[in-house]
Amino acid sequence: MRFETKAIHAGLEIGNPSKAIIPPISPTTIYEIDADGRKDGDLHYTRLGNPNRLQFEHLIAELEDGETAAAFSSGIAAASAVLQSLDPGDHIIIPEDVYAGNRKMVKQIMNRWGLKSDFINMTTLENIEAHLKPETKLIWIETPSNPLMRITDITGVAKLAGSHSIKTIVDNTWPTPVNQLPIQLGADLVLHSTSKYFGGHSDILGGAVVARKNDVFFERLQLIQKMGGAVPSPQDCWMLSRSTRTLSYRMKGHNDHAALVAEFLLNHPKVADVYYPGLASHPGHEIAKMQMKNYGGMVSFIVDGNQEESINIVGRSKLIKRATSLGGVESTWEHRQSSEGEGSVTPKNLIRISVGLEHPDDIIEDLEKALG
Repeated sequence: MRFETKAIHAGLEIGNPSKAIIPPISPTTIYEIDADGRKDGDLHYTRLGNPNRLQFEHLIAELEDGETAAAFSSGIAAASAVLQSLDPGDHIIIPEDVYAGNRKMVKQIMNRWGLKSDFINMTTLENIEAHLKPETKLIWIETPSNPLMRITDITGVAKLAGSHSIKTIVDNTWPTPVNQLPIQLGADLVLHSTSKYFGGHSDILGGAVVARKNDVFFERLQLIQKMGGAVPSPQDCWMLSRSTRTLSYRMKGHNDHAALVAEFLLNHPKVADVYYPGLASHPGHEIAKMQMKNYGGMVSFIVDGNQEESINIVGRSKLIKRATSLGGVESTWEHRQSSEGEGSVTPKNLIRISVGLEHPDDIIEDLEKALG
């Protein structure tokens, strides 16, 4: 079954005894136990499982080519559960330009609980290998990275990690499984902020972890999901499943529009550089071409000017909304360093844009006016 078909049909039968074409929302918090007692797999309390969450977990696992998945109430909750599944004293390797929320979580929370970490440039296998330690248990990959669009060789890192019995996780929020399938490239785990492209309409908060295998590590993660309680509501899971049915077609629009925007910016006199892996000039383009089907809806660019001028450009937009986050049908942009805060390695004159599904000529016209 092909991706577009799976996105529409996978999981519809789970918790759907009426065979409704659109499964119902199951808002109940509790389920009646059979007269002869509880059995394995029975639903009995919604924090531990409910039909809508089971539907979405099945759906996202199918799309990412994984064996199983766990859904969370936010992307940061999903990321946190991965790190909590490690032991105190374990070491992780993570990109120096990783999503700012994950950097803050590692440095300000997980390091206090005994997790060791190295934030490094992950564009070469040699640099990653140089930072391996006997206690390294996880390599965290974000490709393209946020917001510098650095590309990491997933297959190469997975092989390196496997030879040292180290797990790999890929944050696939930006590419989505439409554009990149990390498990097929050798990764053990895939992370998503489902608030972004899976939700697609800037109205759902959620996260998920997909696993290649339902192994001991995933069982530990699933225990944290259920006992930590950072689970999405039935309503949010229902909305995510609904939105996922159009994911492949929305991503085609995001891909196409971002490519046009990147080309426009590349030739604009007020733009010093453009970070988009679909451009032949991008230093990671050849690796991206090998592991991505297309290049996504995110573009970062460097203004030929200072921080104040970059902020002013963002302030002049009329169509493109000034907002953080990404992946909605509407275009948004921001002066990224202002959002990231302490520890940011983002240049002061970088603007990050989430290219939406408006007509591309309208997006480019707004960019032209804002750039001046």
